[in-house]
Amino acid sequence: MVWDDEQSFGEEELIEMIRNRQKKALGILYDRYSSALYIAVIRIVRTRECAEDVLQEAFVKIWIHAGQFDPSRGKLYTWMINIARNLAIDKVKSKGFREGQMNQEIGSVLHIVDQKCNTTFNSDKVLVRELVGALNPRLKEIIELVYFQGYTQVEASTRLGIPIGTAKTRLRMALRTIRVAFG
Repeated sequence: MVWDDEQSFGEEELIEMIRNRQKKALGILYDRYSSALYIAVIRIVRTRECAEDVLQEAFVKIWIHAGQFDPSRGKLYTWMINIARNLAIDKVKSKGFREGQMNQEIGSVLHIVDQKCNTTFNSDKVLVRELVGALNPRLKEIIELVYFQGYTQVEASTRLGIPIGTAKTRLRMALRTIRVAFG
């Protein structure tokens, strides 16, 4: 295979290359998706060092479990982000993480303060928040829990007192509404 044109590889080709343990494919996958996965992880774990560790762990897991990816069940990105989010949630729930949070030095939490007091204008972020705010309250609450507070679908359904199937349906409906609004 020619490696010069890395952008030409589709999801199926990349995952097949990873299944065949072609290390260059993991590099391509990392280049394409690491930023998006990092953003999802840092929203949950809140520290750069921890997010970097979780991201590394996620790519190791993706490498090891590439054979479990089933394209008929969803996109590669969705599968990867679920792995990263689940690892981040597991990290936050761990006893060592919670104890470490109690003993953080001020330098390790400054980026959180900067993030909360951010004065730069990000029109996409504003648009997403407006779209979520305009959703039906039942759809809004599931989006808030899963995407902004880091709950799993099961945890969100438990917290809302609704069946998991209902939670998944509401989540799909909310995402579809937001996707249509983005055009």
